[in-house]
Amino acid sequence: MSVSIARVPTHSASRYLQQLAKHWSHKMEVSFSEQEATIAFPNGASLEMRADSETLDVRLAVPEDGDVARMREVVASHLDRFAFREAPLTFDWQVV
Repeated sequence: MSVSIARVPTHSASRYLQQLAKHWSHKMEVSFSEQEATIAFPNGASLEMRADSETLDVRLAVPEDGDVARMREVVASHLDRFAFREAPLTFDWQVV
């Protein structure tokens, strides 16, 4: 697995986390609360998010044969859609 993390500055982290989780719950396995979400993608990738008052922490795990750049873009573009008032959000992706 290739694991990428990002700390996204926003005061609306909980709202965006919940919106994305609800949006993807129709197509994927999703569990979430106001502060945490886990999303399992059909391609074997997984997304974990944690919200606090100032940031949204994102952890994206992609299988070795997966397209990491594309999965990062999918996550970022969907979150930007929900954050249209402050988009684009800043994703400083780091590989761990």
